Amino acid sequence: MSFLGRLLGAEAADASDVDVHTAHTMHQQQGALLIDVREPYEFQHGHAKGARNIPLGELTHRASEIRKDRIVLVICQSGNRSKVGRDILRRHQFEDVRNVSGGTSAWHRAGLPLHR
Repeated sequence: MSFLGRLLGAEAADASDVDVHTAHTMHQQQGALLIDVREPYEFQHGHAKGARNIPLGELTHRASEIRKDRIVLVICQSGNRSKVGRDILRRHQFEDVRNVSGGTSAWHRAGLPLHR
């Protein structure tokens, strides 16, 4: 966390973070892949429409299932696990991978399409 972020009590957003509206547009208009890294039971209780579930604990071993030629958006419930997922995919040489800030909670609050 930067000095200013500590001073203000908040962490500055990473340049690869996108808000839910941007993520939805990227998914719908640019064909970005939406990977939900929550556990299956969480995913089954509601997820962003079009999201694919690959739990965070399996992401390292299942990264080869994700296309590298597309933008990858990683989402979880709040945006914390998805940051870890984003970093895992970066280590697997994904060039354009982004964290969805606020996660599924923010997606729901924004009134974006959910699958239940």
